[in-house]
Amino acid sequence: MYRWVSSLSRRYKRAMLLGIDVLLIPVALLGAMLLQGSADLVGTILGHWLALPLLMAIGGLLSSVLGLPLIQLKSYESHAIALTGVHAVLLGLGAAVLDDMARFGTPLASFINFALVYFLISVTARMGMLQLLLGIYRRGQDQSRVLIYGAGATGRQLAAALRTDETVFPIAFIDDNTNTQGTIIQGLTVYGPMAIPALIKTHSIDRVLLAMPSAPRPRQAQLSRKLEDMGVEVQAVPSFAQLTGRMPLVDQLQPVVPGRFLGREALDAALPDSGTTYAGRSILITGAGGSIGSELCRQLLGRAPAKVVLFEISELALYTIDMELRALLRKQKIEIIPVLGSITDAALLARVMAQHKIQVVLHAAAYKHVPLVEKNPIVGMSNNVLGTQTLAMAAGAAGVERFILISSDKAVRPQNMMGASKRMAELVVQDLASRSKGRTVFTMVRFGNVMGSSGSVIPLFQDQIAKGGPVTLTHREVTRFFMTIPEAAKLVLVAGSFASGGDVFVLDMGDPIPIYDLARQMISAAGYAVRDDANPDGDIEIKITGLRPGEKIHEELLIGEGQLTTPHPKILQANEAALSQIEVASALKSLRRAIEAADEPALRAVVARWVEGGAHFALQDAKPKA
Repeated sequence: MYRWVSSLSRRYKRAMLLGIDVLLIPVALLGAMLLQGSADLVGTILGHWLALPLLMAIGGLLSSVLGLPLIQLKSYESHAIALTGVHAVLLGLGAAVLDDMARFGTPLASFINFALVYFLISVTARMGMLQLLLGIYRRGQDQSRVLIYGAGATGRQLAAALRTDETVFPIAFIDDNTNTQGTIIQGLTVYGPMAIPALIKTHSIDRVLLAMPSAPRPRQAQLSRKLEDMGVEVQAVPSFAQLTGRMPLVDQLQPVVPGRFLGREALDAALPDSGTTYAGRSILITGAGGSIGSELCRQLLGRAPAKVVLFEISELALYTIDMELRALLRKQKIEIIPVLGSITDAALLARVMAQHKIQVVLHAAAYKHVPLVEKNPIVGMSNNVLGTQTLAMAAGAAGVERFILISSDKAVRPQNMMGASKRMAELVVQDLASRSKGRTVFTMVRFGNVMGSSGSVIPLFQDQIAKGGPVTLTHREVTRFFMTIPEAAKLVLVAGSFASGGDVFVLDMGDPIPIYDLARQMISAAGYAVRDDANPDGDIEIKITGLRPGEKIHEELLIGEGQLTTPHPKILQANEAALSQIEVASALKSLRRAIEAADEPALRAVVARWVEGGAHFALQDAKPKA
């Protein structure tokens, strides 16, 4: 039966409804005669045999004109019932006109009874057909069995709407209000939350629909996780105000502006312009699709370069930044060149440098996520160190005017392989700077954590807050230096204009920020309260998970003791020692050999020998492995 009903075309269904409207006319006439108490029903019908087909034809025409066959059964509500009433009245008038023309002399009350009977049986027939079809659908296809969490106005509206849905079958209400529990609403029993596991097991529940739009987002998120742990799918129902547009159908979290958590005034406005350093130049940006690389691209457009070459290993990231920059160009005559490739590809880099006559290289390409590089040190070192060497040597060979390496505070006495890779990259650039003889100015810019960059703490905390927590923190005392993405990009450009060769520039970023305080600020900024011992009824908990391998409690910006001033008071120059040419060559030779052999202990031994404060990397290999 289900297959036959499902195979019926819409046109066929309309024809069936029209046929029913027509066939109910003689049934209604018979009912009206019975109400009148007619003794000779057979004689009366035979006496009107000619008028009956005409009346049926008129009825079919009226039904079509009124559009009754076009109304789906599940949409047969008050408006459609009213149309059925109009149809019945018009049929009664039509029957009276035919009776008068034929001079049968039938009493007026008979036509009133006919119209009433037709109306009642027509409405009853359609509602009966709807229930029959729903039953067929329910038996013939998989049906989702659901619980509605929330017996308030939204829950009741939802239950009413689901009555006409053949694919969803509501089983019961769940509500926290003890006064409501045990009652029956719209034919569904209201249970307390404690009954959910039993209901899921007994009734094979597939989904729970959260019909509580006014509840705080953390409460909904926590409840959702508990229900999902019970093996059911959870969906939240928006409020009527959201659906009607009076309340935005968006996350309740307030947008986070990274700069508000710096604990100092933003510096990007205070940093000077980089003058004519980049104007009219052909500029290559590696890692152009990353957080820093893409912001460098945006800021460069305001400095009127002749050409910007976007060098990126990720196809999606390259496509995204290429399209964005072209949209930003407007009337500027700046050539945008997207290049897909790796900084370890020496032949490709040489071709790009020569073909586009590159004058400035901004090197932002790197693997930067500490846990990932810690677990993949071979790949991390290959890209961050050998890739930097390949790129820098290609730049030097091409006679590039400036080469600017973007480094990290994690390069200072590193505790992890990512930081060690950045420090070794600095050593490579320092070595090339000492041998450049002024042909290419090699320099480095070192800064702390960038707020809002991919994988940084603010997007992570924001996502955790949106899910109702907990907000995870590795250590209660962790502090970090922070800057915004615009600050970081402008620092790179400004420091690059100051560079004379071999420089390590750092930004005066003020005091480091306690990450625990940052987490509390973000929770409060989102409109929630921190749940802790002092406030056990708070919304979101801060959970301490323990330091990750290679993670510092406090970061540093300087290796050496002193620092030098620059033309701008907020930009400082580190006074740090470098390795000799022979030492760098030896370190790179050993590093390359370890990478080619995929020998992680040998890799760590290289770091331990050549990186300041890196002795602990060799000690790690002495530990017995589980």
